[in-house]
Amino acid sequence: MSFERPNIRKMSGYASGEQPSGERAIKLNTNENPYPPSPHISKVVQNFDYSRLNLYPDPDADSFREAASKLHDVHINNIVATRGGDELLRLIVTTFVDPGETIGMTSPTYSLYPVLAEIQDCPVTEIELTENWLIPTHFAEYMNSMNVKLALLVNPHAPSGSFLKANEIDNLARKLNSILVVDEAYVDFVAEGMESSIGLISKHPNLIVLRSLSKGYSLAGIRMGYGVGNEDLMKPIRTKTKDSYNLDQISQMIAELALKDQAYAKKTWVEIRKNREKMELELKAMGFTIPESQANFLLATVPKPYAISAYQLYEKLREREIFVRHFDTPRLKNKIRISVGLPEQNQELINTIDSILATTK
Repeated sequence: MSFERPNIRKMSGYASGEQPSGERAIKLNTNENPYPPSPHISKVVQNFDYSRLNLYPDPDADSFREAASKLHDVHINNIVATRGGDELLRLIVTTFVDPGETIGMTSPTYSLYPVLAEIQDCPVTEIELTENWLIPTHFAEYMNSMNVKLALLVNPHAPSGSFLKANEIDNLARKLNSILVVDEAYVDFVAEGMESSIGLISKHPNLIVLRSLSKGYSLAGIRMGYGVGNEDLMKPIRTKTKDSYNLDQISQMIAELALKDQAYAKKTWVEIRKNREKMELELKAMGFTIPESQANFLLATVPKPYAISAYQLYEKLREREIFVRHFDTPRLKNKIRISVGLPEQNQELINTIDSILATTK
């Protein structure tokens, strides 16, 4: 006998990236920032007054939200703080979408999106990205025709790294009848001059922008994110549907310090962009096809002349304790996604791929 709801019983769940434990492992599979977080954090954590841990944390993370509001030049009530961007996504679904209502997304996309729809017992409407990994021009019209209640876009896109400019998001938000969530988990790595969509929230009452500290601020280990949107969207999440004390004291303190140390964070973003460009050039020189990426990863198609599949390459790298990501879906099965690591990690990856391919001609 199963006590699971029928929709939960039939679902597979989200497949997380592997977390290797070996000291020699080169981990390029979950898009973490390879650089440590702000050095100010370690000093404050060491001096943290542990006697305060008998008290509950600030339920709304007001000090953190104030720092975020100043960073983005929005009101504090336009921000809700969550345990990573993933908690925000779950809260958006449970707050605004009834079971049976439709959730729209692209194909492919961040693989958690359809899982959240399954949990809420919602049908999914997908629209295929173009050959160049861009949103089709009829995206909004199609979503409206399917009576979508919530549309989810990851920008920069995962797993390709393609990027929609703010004027394109502006156009989509204006046309859509639904809530539009723009997941900017990777936006810190875009080229100079490319804009976040946060500046659009005052124009569009249906727009929510997700931000994460896991990637750009090297804080995947504490699980901290936030949403930015119209107060009418943020208030029910903050006051009704999120857990009453969803963020612990230490995480709130660390996240606030990280946001305030923009100078340090930006240095890591510059290094990652530089390392991304170098890795892209070296992979292309070996024959890989790679779309232009504005994220901290590359989506690499295995060259056809080699008698090896993307999955086989993924496994051979894994045997050598180099971890990348492979997705067994029709459009992605001949590709591997590679997170941008430290220069020495990237070089070890390039050298290893080169030696593997040399044996498969």
